[in-house]
Amino acid sequence: MKKTVLAGAAALLAATALTSASALADDIKQGGSMIVTYKDDVSTLDPAIGYDWQNWSMIKSLFDGLMDYEPGTTNLMTDLAEDYTISDDGTVFTFKLREGVKFHNGREMTAEDVKYSLDRVTNPATQSPGAGFFGSIKGFDAVAAGDATSLEGVTVVDPYTVKIELSRPDATFLHVMAINFSSIVPKEAVEEFGADFGKHPVGTGAFSLEEWTLGQRLVFKRNEDYWRAGVPKLDEITFEVGQEPVVALLRLQRGEADIPGDGIPPAKFLEVTKDPQYKDLIIEGGQLHTGYVTMNVKMPPFDKLEVRKAVNMAINKDRVVRIINGRAVPANQPLPPTMPGYDNEYTGYAYDPEAAKALLAEAGLADGFETELYVYNTDPNPRIAQSIQADLAEIGIKAEIKALAQANVIAAGGEPDQAPMIWSGGMAWIADFPDPSNFYGPILGCAGAVKGGWNWSWYCNEELDKQATAADSITDPAKKAEREEAWRKIFISVMDDAAWAPVFHEQRFTMRSERLGGPDAIFVDPVHIPVNYDYVWAKDVQ
Repeated sequence: MKKTVLAGAAALLAATALTSASALADDIKQGGSMIVTYKDDVSTLDPAIGYDWQNWSMIKSLFDGLMDYEPGTTNLMTDLAEDYTISDDGTVFTFKLREGVKFHNGREMTAEDVKYSLDRVTNPATQSPGAGFFGSIKGFDAVAAGDATSLEGVTVVDPYTVKIELSRPDATFLHVMAINFSSIVPKEAVEEFGADFGKHPVGTGAFSLEEWTLGQRLVFKRNEDYWRAGVPKLDEITFEVGQEPVVALLRLQRGEADIPGDGIPPAKFLEVTKDPQYKDLIIEGGQLHTGYVTMNVKMPPFDKLEVRKAVNMAINKDRVVRIINGRAVPANQPLPPTMPGYDNEYTGYAYDPEAAKALLAEAGLADGFETELYVYNTDPNPRIAQSIQADLAEIGIKAEIKALAQANVIAAGGEPDQAPMIWSGGMAWIADFPDPSNFYGPILGCAGAVKGGWNWSWYCNEELDKQATAADSITDPAKKAEREEAWRKIFISVMDDAAWAPVFHEQRFTMRSERLGGPDAIFVDPVHIPVNYDYVWAKDVQ
C-alpha cells in the first residue's frame, strides 16, 4: 500500500502485542465520544476501492472480513469466520461463518454475501485496486479477462459455509482474507447506491456512518447490534477534515480534539516530544514500512551492479534519520525488522564513500557521472533528497533533484526510461498485510516491473520469482520457519543485486488526549492504520 505522507515504520514488537480481542472488552464501560482530525477529506469508504492510510482504519471499523488481526498486533484471528479448515495440499479453504451477524441495514449476513463480495471486488467493472490480491482463487483469470462474472473457486456450501478453492497453494491467503478488499458487503446496498456506495457504506462493522458533510466532517456511531461483545467502546467518533496538522495539534493541546490523525507535524516534533507535560500522551509505534532509493536497472549506468552497490555505500543513513528528528531507524534490507523473514544477522552495505569510489572505478566510471533523483515535493522529502545528493556528490555522482508533485513522481517511476533514481519518501511502501511476500511482488518482483507498476527499479529476477512462488506454496503451519527462511534468502539475494538502497524504517509518533484510554498499541496499530478505533475508550464514562 502506498502512503501519501511520510509513513510509519517497522512493525510492533511481539512484546507489545495484546493478548486477545476479548481481553480488551473486559471491565470497560461503553460510551463517550472522540474527535479525530485530518488535513484531507476521505475519497471513499467503499472497501473494494479505498486504498490509502487515512481511510484504511475507517473502513475496518465499518466493515468486517472473514479474518482480521488481534488489536495492535500482526497476529491473525478469525472475524466473520467462526472457524476454518485448510486442505492438506493448501488449495481449499473452508470457512464456517458466525450466525446471526447483521449488516447495518438489519439483514443477516450469509455465505451468499461472501461470494457476492469476492465476485464484486475481482470484477473489472468495479475497478478495485486490490483485485490482484485474489489472483490465486480458481477462476480469477477468467473474471479478470471479462470471460466470467463469478469466481469458479468460491462455492456456497450452505448459508453459513463457504468453500474457496485456489488454483495454487498460497500461504498468504488468510492474510488476503483479512485486508479491506475482502470486506463483506450486502448486494442490495451496493445496487441501491451504485457508484455512490463509497459515500453510503453498509457493512457489518463496529460502527456505521451517520453523517458525512464533504470537506467538513464524518460521524460514525456505535453499531448496537455488533456481533462482538463489548465492542466498540465509544458511542461516536467525529472525523473533522480540512485541519492543518499544526492547527490540529494546537486543538488537541487546548482539549478541543482527541487524536491528530496525521500525527505530530515535523515542525513541532521536537518541541512536543521534549515537553514533560505530554510525556504520557505521546505514543511511539511501528508500521510495516521501508523508505528507499530506487535505481532503474534498465537505464545506464544503473544496469551495472558495481554502480548500484556504490550508491548503497554512499548514503549516510544516520544523517537522513537526523533530518527527520530521529523518527526512524536506519535500514539495511527491504523488510522491516519485525516482518517475518527479516535477517537479524545481515549488515548490508556499510557507509563507506571510499569503497564506493573504488566500485565506480571498477565500473569504468572513476570520474563519476550525471543523473537525476526524483522526489515528492513535500517536506521533508526534498531535504532528504538534498542529503542524498550531497552523499552522491562525494563519490563523483552529480544528481540533479527533480522535485515534483506526487502523481508526477509515480508516473515517472512507472515508465521504463524516465526516472533513473527515486527517493520513495511520501510514497514509501507500507505492507498491505504482515507477510514478506507483499514486500516483494508489487515492488521488487517481475509482475511489478511494468508500465504503471510500483517496481520503480524495473528489477526482474525470474529465478527469485520462482523462489517466491515456491515460498508461498508452503502452506503447512508446521513449516512456517522453513517458509520464513526461504523469504530471508530471497531478500538477501535482492540486496546482493543491489536493486534498492534501503534508507530507513520510520517510527510513527502520535498523541492522544488525556480523556482517551486503551493500550498504546491500538493508537499505532500496524494493520488498522493509523488507529484501531474499535478499541479506544473514553475515561470520562468509566
